[in-house]
Amino acid sequence: MISTRLKAHFETSLAELTQPTRSDWIFALRTVSAGLIALLAAYALKLDHPQWAMMTVFIVAQPVAGMVLAKGFYRLLGTLVGGVAAIGITTVFGTGPWALVTVLAVWIGICTFVSSLLRNPEAYGAALAGYTAMIIGLPAFGQPHLVVDLAVARCAEIVLGIVCAGLTSRLILPKLASDAIISRLKRCILDLATYAGGAFSGGDPAMLSGLHRKLVADTQKLGEMRAYARLEAPSFAPRAHPIRRTIGQLLSALSAARALHSHAAPNNAALIPVRSELQSLVSELATKPGALDDTALWVARLDAIAGNARQMPDASTDQGDDRVGTITRLTIAADFAEALKQVLRGLDALRAPATRPVRGSRQPALVVHRDYGGASRNAVRAALATLLVAAFWLTTKWSEAAGTVILVAVVSSLFAARPDPVQVAWGFFKGTLLALPFAFLVGQIALPALPGFGWFMLFVVPILVPTALAMANPRYVGVATAFAINFLAFLNPHQAMTYDPGPFFAGSASILVGILLAIGVFIVVLPADPWLAANRIVRAMREDLARLCLHERVPRRSAFESLAYDRINQLMPLVQNAGRKGDAVLGGGVAAVTVGLEILRLRDASQGHAIPSETALSITNFLRGLARELLFRAPGDPQTSTVAVARQYVARIAQRNGTGEMLQIAASLRIIAAAMEDFPDFFARDRV
Repeated sequence: MISTRLKAHFETSLAELTQPTRSDWIFALRTVSAGLIALLAAYALKLDHPQWAMMTVFIVAQPVAGMVLAKGFYRLLGTLVGGVAAIGITTVFGTGPWALVTVLAVWIGICTFVSSLLRNPEAYGAALAGYTAMIIGLPAFGQPHLVVDLAVARCAEIVLGIVCAGLTSRLILPKLASDAIISRLKRCILDLATYAGGAFSGGDPAMLSGLHRKLVADTQKLGEMRAYARLEAPSFAPRAHPIRRTIGQLLSALSAARALHSHAAPNNAALIPVRSELQSLVSELATKPGALDDTALWVARLDAIAGNARQMPDASTDQGDDRVGTITRLTIAADFAEALKQVLRGLDALRAPATRPVRGSRQPALVVHRDYGGASRNAVRAALATLLVAAFWLTTKWSEAAGTVILVAVVSSLFAARPDPVQVAWGFFKGTLLALPFAFLVGQIALPALPGFGWFMLFVVPILVPTALAMANPRYVGVATAFAINFLAFLNPHQAMTYDPGPFFAGSASILVGILLAIGVFIVVLPADPWLAANRIVRAMREDLARLCLHERVPRRSAFESLAYDRINQLMPLVQNAGRKGDAVLGGGVAAVTVGLEILRLRDASQGHAIPSETALSITNFLRGLARELLFRAPGDPQTSTVAVARQYVARIAQRNGTGEMLQIAASLRIIAAAMEDFPDFFARDRV
């Protein structure tokens, strides 16, 4: 039954990826309409490059209104900064060609560095500030007095496109990020219930692994939507922190479900009731129509299950041969029930917004990861690629090479921080190459013979509507967006279209060559290795755990869960397509959430008065040893005595028939040891 439900779930997901939905059609028609309005307004305003207004609509187009506003806002901000930079650089260095291109290349490198340290949409704005200076500054080469006019014109064209895209996204059957977050969170909860149902009943491992990966990926998308919703509606800002906390709880529940699946125990009287109740609840939750319309019943049931799991079973109850193992599994079950309960409460908080909670002044002893090494590599690569192609342009005096320089700057900066920039840039090239014949037929054959905006719509709409439909599909969004942007760039729509294939093919060739050169730069110059970036994030996660072990200030559970979510959010795009190796890293990342929560539980126990002082000292010594192992043990090295000490300590507690707090300490130690044994390389110093 569970396997059948899992299979049906994946078939439904596949159908959603391949068949346009009503929402996709609305997005496509809305985007094309906004583009036509922007172009018509650009004609009316007699802008020099009206295609930029229409291109901007497709560049910022997103299915969700908040995403359009966010991308549009940072595109405008990046354009303004780039325009000011272009004016300043051209004014100072415009008389010397080599100095001009060198300073522009350095500026692109600086913006690429900043972009690599930020997240979308802020990262997009930073990259845009870099290559916008090149787009404005290079045409002003030898004519620095024109740079202000060029900057103003470009900003006007960009603003026009952003306004048209933003207004249509809000006014024409809008899909709001605030609603999309709630809808996606509900989907995540149901997916989690499906995963837990399969995990608790021995579902198909391959399908469970795929669903586990999908859940982690969906948490990443939830985090992105959080930023978009805040720009979409300032009233949503107070809910930004609860969203982050809820995502952390979602990962905690997923980690607990995985642990229960990986360490299933033989039947015994203490485990059967809790396990049966959990399996019954998640099965009902996953299959009952409208199950999440009212969460009160589910919250009450989960609260009762968590309470029952936390009660120490009587000595007379059959617990098998491993009493501590029973307590450990009951603890994990209680953690799963509590985390799922908090996720449901988070859903309720999103549907019924409250005022911003008052936060304490004490900050958690945790740090945000910034990959300065990767950002420096991206900056050097973008600056060097731009400078080399610019040097070729200055040396050969080939006029069309200016377009090549601009494309190299755009691609090498915009895609630099992607996990696989070569693949992304190649998709951009394919979309650009595919756009070339369509643009030639429409711009060089049809429109010169049949001029006018009406004919333009007749020829362009049948091409752009399917393109926008493809942009709404995650599988094709990269190639489709490149097609739309470059179709309009090649087409270069003006009110009077003429047949002039020479400049058309020369400009098209410069664009294609520029993209290919950027791809070559990605391959040859400081090539990106996603595993190096992933290793740095994994190292940061281990350092987080070491801080939990050693730092005097103990962060709140929600603060750690939020940070752990942030780490996994960064890790996911780097390893999601790496097969079993990537699954092992993601599994270790989710397991690290469990380890961190158990460390916090041990820290709380050691600071309490319910355990003997020698026990508190033993916990402190264990955490110090654990921190040492997390920081210094290398892959392939034998595990230090830390895990062995945990196992021995657990055995001593079991021999003494400890109760209450002591058994809970033993359970935490055992959970940590099991997680480190399940993912030994993840909890080592470096990964290959």
